[in-house]
Amino acid sequence: MTACKVFRSEKKSETYLYLAETLSFDDLPEELRYQFGEATFVLRLELSADRKLARVDVVKVLESLGESGYYLQLPPKLPVEEEITRHLL
Repeated sequence: MTACKVFRSEKKSETYLYLAETLSFDDLPEELRYQFGEATFVLRLELSADRKLARVDVVKVLESLGESGYYLQLPPKLPVEEEITRHLL
């Protein structure tokens, strides 16, 4: 099991950051912190290869946490029609 903290970007909609439990937001590269914007803590997770996540492959998250200490989850890519409808509602 790997413990991590999840943060939501206040600057970019549907963008989340999984951060290794041993790191803080200030430990991230400056450019990433700037692009991500203000980070709002969402929850703590215990991740393992058999755990399901809604929009990302947990194995990719675990690999990234092991290599760099973080994983950036970007918004899903939607067909143009869905994106336009979403913004109009």
